[in-house]
Amino acid sequence: MTPLFETGFGHALKLARYPERKHEELQAFDAADSLLLEELASDRPALADKRILVVGDAFGALSVPLATYGVTTYTDSFSSARAIARNADRNPSETKSTPRIVHRLADLEGPYDLVLLRPPKNLAYLEDLLATLSSKLAPGARLVAGVMVKHQSDGAFELLERLVGPTRTSLAKKKARLIFADFVRAPSVSPFPRDVRLDGFDRPFHHPSNLFSRERLDIGTRFFLEHLPAGDARSILDLGCANGIVGIAAGRMHPAARVTYTDDSWMAVESAKENHARFGEGREADFAWTNAYEDGPDEAHDLVLCNPPFHQGTTVGDQIAGAMFHQAHRVLRPGGRLRVIGNAHLGYPARLARIFGGIEPVARNAKFTVVDAIKR
Repeated sequence: MTPLFETGFGHALKLARYPERKHEELQAFDAADSLLLEELASDRPALADKRILVVGDAFGALSVPLATYGVTTYTDSFSSARAIARNADRNPSETKSTPRIVHRLADLEGPYDLVLLRPPKNLAYLEDLLATLSSKLAPGARLVAGVMVKHQSDGAFELLERLVGPTRTSLAKKKARLIFADFVRAPSVSPFPRDVRLDGFDRPFHHPSNLFSRERLDIGTRFFLEHLPAGDARSILDLGCANGIVGIAAGRMHPAARVTYTDDSWMAVESAKENHARFGEGREADFAWTNAYEDGPDEAHDLVLCNPPFHQGTTVGDQIAGAMFHQAHRVLRPGGRLRVIGNAHLGYPARLARIFGGIEPVARNAKFTVVDAIKR
């Protein structure tokens, strides 16, 4: 049974995580969400005249109860955007409206009077967010951030002090805390996106802020690039593409192939699009902002390449990888190949074997394992 979320605004909401799973044990809200809403509910009349921006809401715990105030919600994550929209639809009698969801920083309009923030772990992304917001605020605008104490970062405080203004914190409650800051610093320019040179390429890659391993090629991707399959694939899926380097390299090895790049991060998809334009040698490609390519066509690809993430926000687990493996099986043609890299301790081969009926080892080192799964 989906637990009810008491918002402090006189109603309880049914909120679900996305993607939704049977027997879900994790909630779509936490104590930091509750503490933020408790703070706002203490002076509800003041909210009516404010333009409110919500940033980093994972599943709608902030956006849905505040929808009646005309909030705008920014998220880079497809899964979060889908969760917020679905949870708003799930509670129509309580919210009576739907939050406006924005997934491009350039589409933030402002001026905003109040920013509610769930800070990301990625400090480069947080810097990008705060710098971008600094020019989209009304005079006297305030930021209120909600954090779980165990995920609180000193680096986040430093960025808030430098880009927003002096901070103060609430007392901890149920392992959550609020951080308050008034925007008093001069507007700043974001240092992102950046051009980053990577080994084996004669021009730099386009890297936005919310990208894993922004400054260099991570060791897992390096190992994966050393073990991409050759052949004559006609359709390749780079599943969880990040900056697109795997799909670009595979496209060079399969010159007749059309590559599809997908990711949950809008910034990642835009990065892959720009980098394919730089390195794709004029080949056509497709791009999808999606969760695990869940809307992709059945049996459309000969080869799927995947380096799955093992966390969703601050939650660590193999649920995302499992979803990606199931979707890969669905979109592969019979005889098609899924090639996966993962940390050796994550147990991906066993999970793939259950879905595909077996696996074929490709390569292994002290940290990573590369395996193939063939659709029979």
